[in-house]
Amino acid sequence: MSNNVVVVGAQWGDEGKGRIIDLLTPSVDAVVRYQGGANAGHTVVIGDTKTILHLVPSGVLHSGCLCMIGNGVVLDPDVLIDEIEGLHSQGYLKDPRMLAISRNAHLVMPYHRQIDKLREEKLGSARIGTTGRGIGPTYEDKAARQGIRFGDMLDEAVFKRRLEQVLPEKNRLIEILGGHPVDMNALMAEADGWRKRLSHHAADTSLLLDKYISSGNKVLFEGAQGTVLDIDHGTYPFVTSSNTIAGSACCGSGVGPTVIDDVLGIVKAYTTRVGEGPFPTEEKGRIGEELQLKGKEFGATTGRKRRCGWFDSVILKYAKRVNGLTMLAVTKLDVLTGIDPLRICVGYELDGVRIDHLPSSGDDLKRCEPVYEDMPGWREDISSVRKFEALPKTTQNYVNRIREIAGIPVSIISVGYERSAHIMLKNPFS
Repeated sequence: MSNNVVVVGAQWGDEGKGRIIDLLTPSVDAVVRYQGGANAGHTVVIGDTKTILHLVPSGVLHSGCLCMIGNGVVLDPDVLIDEIEGLHSQGYLKDPRMLAISRNAHLVMPYHRQIDKLREEKLGSARIGTTGRGIGPTYEDKAARQGIRFGDMLDEAVFKRRLEQVLPEKNRLIEILGGHPVDMNALMAEADGWRKRLSHHAADTSLLLDKYISSGNKVLFEGAQGTVLDIDHGTYPFVTSSNTIAGSACCGSGVGPTVIDDVLGIVKAYTTRVGEGPFPTEEKGRIGEELQLKGKEFGATTGRKRRCGWFDSVILKYAKRVNGLTMLAVTKLDVLTGIDPLRICVGYELDGVRIDHLPSSGDDLKRCEPVYEDMPGWREDISSVRKFEALPKTTQNYVNRIREIAGIPVSIISVGYERSAHIMLKNPFS
């Protein structure tokens, strides 16, 4: 049994982390979001209602679970306020004490969003494919010690002093990029609204977490994006602006690595990617379109179509290594129904040489050709299956092949869009 588990995306994001976190939340006392910003969207479907969360941890859909936004998250106050209001309208988050925000989380400011969009426009065909949400520029300011933190915003005098230090430089950059400077007084007035709506959520989340963990409470650490979008370990420069791997859970929430018991990697039964960058197993023809339509592969944050392709076990083995994965959840298995044969990428061919690892160079990855292993598919509807043994034999074989390649157990399988459409082989918390 584990008390503290990190949930991490083991591909290029959009693996269904929100769905798995929602599923595990009844077994825990707290859920902590530890990195990223409003550029990530976690989708949970309950009955006929689809809830998309960008900043609030997915555990919020269960009463009695403390949700924390850690210091590693970059926080857009406007998005967060809208999200909280949306949750209130659905009957969630009735007790404001059940959402705690780190005072050390950096704020995404209006000038960050403008700089992000203007830069992407200037890059043209060389664009990275960002969401335009200002995430990258915010992390830049954090590293440059020019950031404004949530705690700074709570004190009007401190907030004004910090703005006076950084805003002139940001406005000069915006003008160079062809944008409109941000007005200081308007921003101060906007911050008054943020302060009134969010100040009661402020907390020392590291201290709060320590008390929870020391008392034997169970904690789930929620990551955003995916392993190969990590700023250090992803397909640079087509990556996000934060560390997405499991080790970031400690830095982004304020706990030591010795408290982590297990790391649960989430993989789709196939592979998707949003935005630009290399994607060896991408299918641009009929199969790619079928996966996109059946899997409803559109970005929760931007609405952009996701690029789709076959399952890539090279990326899975890489994710296992850099995250220290101890178990897997396989999502959207039902989307593969009716596709025959199925293909699993078991290696790459780079310049005529067979390799079984992810190249550290993005340019090398662009030249990689996938080496496939074909497996028979299935035509039976699996959405109502709740036991692994009841799945068609070919479906079991496909999952078992993923497990065999990963060398770690599969604990959860999702077989449909609904909250109940899953097979629980082993709950890490029980």
